[in-house]
Amino acid sequence: MRLRTTSLLLIVVIAVILQGCGLSRRIKKADKRFSIGEYDAAAELYRSIYPAIPYKNKPLRARIFNNLGDCYRFTNQSRAERAYTNAFQYGYADVDSSLLLHYAQVLHRNGKYKEAIDFYGKYLIRDTASVVAKNGLKLSELQLFWKKNPSKFLVNKAQEFNQSRTSNFSPMFMGSNTEMLVFTSTRQLNKKLTKKKSPITGFAPNNLFMCRKNAFGKWETPEVLEGDITSLNDEGVGCVTEDGKTLYYTRSSNNAVGDRGTEICVSKRAGGTWSAPSRIKVFKDTTISVAHPALSPDGNTLYFVSDYQKGLGGKDIWKGTLEGGECKYIENLGPSINTSGDEMFPTVKADGTLYFASNGHLGFGGLDIFKATPLKPDGWQVENMGTPINSTFDDFGITFSKNEDKGYFSTNRNELKPYDAIWYFEMPEISYVLEGKVVDEKGNPIPDAKVRLVSNTGFNARVQTKKDGTYRIKIEKNMECVLLASARGYLNQKNKLSSQGVQGSKTYKIDFTLASISKPVNMDNIFYESGKWDLTPSSTDGLQALVRLLNDNPNITIEVSANTDYVGNNEANKVLSERRAKSVVDYLKSAGIAADRLTSVGNGEEKPVLVDEHVAKKYKFVKEGQILDEATITKLKPDQQAQVNQINRRTEFRVVKTTYKLY
Repeated sequence: MRLRTTSLLLIVVIAVILQGCGLSRRIKKADKRFSIGEYDAAAELYRSIYPAIPYKNKPLRARIFNNLGDCYRFTNQSRAERAYTNAFQYGYADVDSSLLLHYAQVLHRNGKYKEAIDFYGKYLIRDTASVVAKNGLKLSELQLFWKKNPSKFLVNKAQEFNQSRTSNFSPMFMGSNTEMLVFTSTRQLNKKLTKKKSPITGFAPNNLFMCRKNAFGKWETPEVLEGDITSLNDEGVGCVTEDGKTLYYTRSSNNAVGDRGTEICVSKRAGGTWSAPSRIKVFKDTTISVAHPALSPDGNTLYFVSDYQKGLGGKDIWKGTLEGGECKYIENLGPSINTSGDEMFPTVKADGTLYFASNGHLGFGGLDIFKATPLKPDGWQVENMGTPINSTFDDFGITFSKNEDKGYFSTNRNELKPYDAIWYFEMPEISYVLEGKVVDEKGNPIPDAKVRLVSNTGFNARVQTKKDGTYRIKIEKNMECVLLASARGYLNQKNKLSSQGVQGSKTYKIDFTLASISKPVNMDNIFYESGKWDLTPSSTDGLQALVRLLNDNPNITIEVSANTDYVGNNEANKVLSERRAKSVVDYLKSAGIAADRLTSVGNGEEKPVLVDEHVAKKYKFVKEGQILDEATITKLKPDQQAQVNQINRRTEFRVVKTTYKLY
């Protein structure tokens, strides 16, 4: 029995030793992949390793999680945050304080600015001189402000160019032809020609694809660029001359070993295909990598990216003159453009403005797109394009439709893995529009009414309403306007409008209600004390509206009439109505209306309402053409009688004369 127990124990010990040896080999393999920059392959190995590490071995688990976080961070994956969180839990920050900085950076990248500020601060306690941490801290604070003050650009994912589980980026129009777009993609070419995934990124190498618009203006299915460009190498990120006949693009070797440098190639278009590419000579030392070509509007200057050691650090943007298949007179764009970080993906707009991506200038995290305007005699004015063009992820590779503020750019925002996708952007036209409706006092539209606008800037407009009474006028910013609505058989009405200091597009809505010249106009919002002729405070709006109408129509005179229901003594009702009409006239006089333009009359119960279409529609129990006198009302139900009596108790005005002081 003892022998059997001893044998089992020995087997367990041997198994543990063998397991430990196997784990050690797997860790060494992962570490080697990590050391040569094959982060996707290393991450896959680290993910399979940490479940096998004993929980008690916290230092090893901490290191594995830290390396896994680095792999995700180097490949721009948001999962880095979770990996670093695990490294913290196992105490890796006590071993290597750089974890504090890296954790702050991924929090920052994931848009968690407050948490990032906290960890940048913790790292600065350890390393008070860290420029990276200081800039990160400053950026996190700035980005809270930028996020609240976005640019006016509108952005949306351009689904027609993107394919799931592939990267699609660096779009470029075919020169001046905005009906054709070339872009870089990792999508599969075809069954005959496939390329192995890169151990660095985990993606298939890049190829150039083209998309055309059909007769209906819709983008068709992308196709690989025809001709001799596509190979087993990595191709993409380029530019096309204005005439669409010459293509400059980046090519890099896809060899597993040896030189993985990049170069710029040129290909000519003949018919629908592209010629075999030739290499553009840039530096005398051909081992220096060059990439991401862009052309000046005249096609003579080539902008490109290189990590040439004589630059300002990282990848810089350079330029040179194209002559006979070579790029000569090379010069660095200088510190206005280039930083110690990476500046890449240049694009030159038709007006000469340079756009590029950078992680060295103040931005949102990752690569941001910047606009650089040339200054005289030299230098550049650089500005971040802000949100929503830029995000906490990588944003780069912008192209413009001719000289317009619209086009496409690349980003890896909203992606499960750091795949790149092409997005559309446009700056919507800022417009100021006035619209509304012209109706009569019953709410019926007045077709063919005139609406005139006169502004302090000299801009005048005159429009006619449609059949439904609507109108629309496009105005300008910073205007003070006077409006006048008029129609045959109706009184004029004025209004005012100001667009002073308004930022962004705005639609103003102003409706007009025109009073009839030939018919009495009911004033629904004139109220009196019960059984008295005193006007209540709630009548002010209605009275002021009548004042404005008289001022808008200075050549009319009116008669104000008050009416009562049949309840009570007719003589008393007549006196009450006369005094009520006089109260309205007295108010108008006190508001500056000339007395000889006003008369008043009290009708008592003598002029009951004649039911028109409007009244019949509102009160279903009466019919159009009925006179709401005592004989009619007494036949109604008690609650209906109360409503009809209210209709008869009204104040009206009618136009008496339209030539006051004209002659």
